[in-house]
Formats: sequence, C-alpha cells, structure tokens
Amino acid sequence: MAQTRLAIIDMGSNSIRLVIYTIQSNGCYHELHNFKVVARLSSHTTNDGSITEQGIDIIVKTLSRFNKIIKAHQIDQVKGVATAALRLAPNQKEVLDIIKNKTALSFTVLSDYEEAYYGYLAITNSTNIEDGISIDIGGGSTEVTLFKNRKILKYVSFPFGAITLKKRFIESDPPTLEEINNLQQFLINQFSSLEWIVNTELPVVGIGGTARNLCLMHQRKIDYPLPGLHQYELQPDDIDIVQQSLLEHPFTARQNIEGLSKDRADIIIPAIQSISSLVEVTRAPVFIMSNKGLRDGIFYEELLQKIGIEQFPNVAEESFYQLSYNYQINVEHVKQVSKLASAIYKELSPYLFEKFNDEDNLKLLRYSARLIYMGEYISNEASSQHTFYLLSNMTIDGLNHEQRLAIALISSFKSKSYLLQFADPYSELLTKQQLKRYELLGAILKLAYSLNRTRRNVINKCVVNKTSKREIQLQLLCNDDFYFEEELAQKYKKHIEKLLNFNVELYFQNNN
Repeated sequence: MAQTRLAIIDMGSNSIRLVIYTIQSNGCYHELHNFKVVARLSSHTTNDGSITEQGIDIIVKTLSRFNKIIKAHQIDQVKGVATAALRLAPNQKEVLDIIKNKTALSFTVLSDYEEAYYGYLAITNSTNIEDGISIDIGGGSTEVTLFKNRKILKYVSFPFGAITLKKRFIESDPPTLEEINNLQQFLINQFSSLEWIVNTELPVVGIGGTARNLCLMHQRKIDYPLPGLHQYELQPDDIDIVQQSLLEHPFTARQNIEGLSKDRADIIIPAIQSISSLVEVTRAPVFIMSNKGLRDGIFYEELLQKIGIEQFPNVAEESFYQLSYNYQINVEHVKQVSKLASAIYKELSPYLFEKFNDEDNLKLLRYSARLIYMGEYISNEASSQHTFYLLSNMTIDGLNHEQRLAIALISSFKSKSYLLQFADPYSELLTKQQLKRYELLGAILKLAYSLNRTRRNVINKCVVNKTSKREIQLQLLCNDDFYFEEELAQKYKKHIEKLLNFNVELYFQNNN
C-alpha cells in the first residue's frame, strides 16, 4: 500500500519539536516519531524582542539535528512553522534567512489567528467536545478561542505566556502571596476584557505542555488508575489544589514532583495560574485536557484537505476506522454484530430493570461492537484479556475516560467473573449500577457475537416474545444453515438469563 511521510517542525517560544507521521493511501495514519528540544527562545531575546545570536545558534543546531533524522527517514514533505517568539521578533526575516541558508529548511511564521485556529482544529478533530473555550499557553503568547457546534467563533492571542509572565511577575522562590495576587489580578483583568468568554459556563479545554503537566500531576496525586491524558477532566477545585501544592515548594523541590517535567518546573506556576484564572472568569464547570495541539491541527489540515473537508464528521467513528485497520478487524462481521446487538437490546428493553436503563446504552453497544474481541489480533486464546488491556490502556479520540473504560469492559465481556476481575483496579471510577449495565451490555454483545459465529450474516431478524411470567422467546429468522450459531448462542444466553431472571428460549427459524 502506498505510503507518504510527513514531518512537521513546530518552533515555539519554549520548545522546538519534530513530529513524523506516516499516511497510507486509504487514509490511515500513524505518528512515527516525536522529538523535542527545550530551546526557551523567549529567554533569548533583546529588549525589543529580537532573537539574540545565542538564540539563533540554538535554532540552527536543533534544526541541523532534525535534518539528519528527516533525511534518514526519507520524508516526502516537511512543514516548518514558527509561533510567537519569531512572530514578534523585529529580526524575523534575518532569522528565517539564516535558517534557510544553514539548514535548507523553510518556515512559515503563523499569525495569531492561525496559531489559535490550529489548536481549535486539533480539539474538534480528536475529542467529542462540541462547545468550549480553548487555551494554549506558550512561552510567549496565550491563545484563547471560543467554539460552538465545532465551529470557531472568536479568538485572541494574548502577548504573554509562561516565560514572559514569570519574568514580569515572579522573582521570589517560591513566589510570595503578593506576587501571586498581582499575577492573578492581571490575568483576570486580561481575560475579563473578552466579553464573549465571561460567565459562559462552557468547559475550558487545555492544550500544550502546561495542561499536560497539570493533569499528570493531578493523576499522580490521586493515584488515578486509568492510563492516558486525552480528555482527562479536572474540577476547578482540583486545579487550585495542584497549584497550592506547587506554591509550597521552591524550584529545586518542584523538579521532583511526580508528573511535572523538570524543564517546566520554573514556569509552571504562572502557566497554571493562567488556566485557573480563565476557568474563574468563564465559570467553567470543568477543565478538559486535549493531548492534541497545534502540530496535530496542522497535520489534520494536511490530511483532510485531500478529501475536501475541515473536520471528521464523527471523531469516534474515525478512531474505530483507524483501529479496524491497525488490528485487522473484520468490518463486515462487526457491522453484523452491532446490528444484532442493537436489535436484541431494543427487543429486550421492555423487560429491563430500571438499573439497566440509560440513554447511552445503544451508543455504547454500537461502539463496543466495533471493537469486540480486538485482542484476537494478538491471540485467540486470550482474546478477552488482550481486548480489555488494549482498550483500557490506549487513547481513543472522541471518547472520554468513562466511555473508554465502559467500552473496554463491554467489548471484552466473557463472563461476570472476568468483568469483575478486569474492573477491580478501577473500582473508584465505577459504581455498582454501572457495572450491572456493562455486564448486561456485554452479555448482549456476546450473544450477538455468537449469532454470527460463522461470519456469514445468517441471522436476518430478531424478535422477542414473552411466553410466560418467567420466560421470553428470542425468535431468530435465518437465511441459511445456523448450526454453529445455535450451538454457541445456547451456551452464551445464560448470561442474560442470570441478569434478567428470565429463561430465554432461542427459536431459530430458517426462511429458505
């Protein structure tokens, strides 16, 4: 299959990063490499904002290293972008000419709108968030956008970031109460000047290193059991708790805090204060982490332009498509399983206890069917265990953490004992009612899976009839021999019988 390789170099105020992607002709893609150099260009500027000779030397040395990697991997296309440090530099042209002459690499200096736009594009193509306010805190600028119905409505790029805020407001180590109060008042005044964000009560979505470190520190602090940062959620009080713990430690001690990168220990306090102040001004109910940012937005633009769209119509569905390719999932089979599971659930719904009902059940069933026993890619012998491990340990764009854990439990369902075993490490994230729901949905999915045992789409229709007080009949209309489907279904119907306290009679009827 034809494959192209795209390299994106992001020259920010704090770091310079090289990311290499592979893109298949069928639209499947993969991040191959990600390299980062902490350059701190905002610290290598003169009073008027020009990049110093030392700063230029850091840029050239970093890009020369990147060039060797690019050549070794035979990259088809290189996109270089620069943000605030170069955008605001009076000697911008001189720096770009030196880069071109010494490395042969060309860079586009992003406008403040483009920088905000690419962050928004990353969020709306990798999460299920339709309305929100995003914040990206760089070293020398902070981008804030308002989006609704996945469309960008407003944006602003403030001429301050983590490095410049520290320079201006913080001299003490740790910062004094007066310094923090002055910083907080400045930020609240700046954000409050934007009428379109004040008291919106929309979620604040963070991208970039500050948001990532904030969430990592919180996860370590509470021993959060589920891996992954993407779409991790914090309450406003959680942000304040992390910030307070940072304020209690000097720089040397902050370097050892779990979840905090050493290269951010000196600038993390003003950066997190920016998030906290924005959450306060907007009265956001929740802060959500997006692990996809500017570079990803540029990548999505390159990928989607080729098919004439700006956004994936459905982010979760796109993730399932990518996973189907990577794990060689039989698409026609899972479509049939999804169809059968949805039909069985709808037919059973009049007989379900209240604790099993939830408006998201059908969505969870359909999502779970797309990934059922994905672990077969590794081993048929332990497909249930492998499926749960893979799904609970990977990020799935378009799904929040609760959905991801639910799908991991439903898709891997083998029996109640296995479900409880898998769920045990995550007991603090699950209620008894949720476990019962997931057990039922897993049992229905397992039955639907058995009804396509030979993967020939033998079952055309499912109808449930109540034949007595404690018995229901599942009538299955078939278009061909159903011997193996019946054999396996008779074995797996017991999970539903135990949950509903009904006998389930399976009645197969061949229409041919």
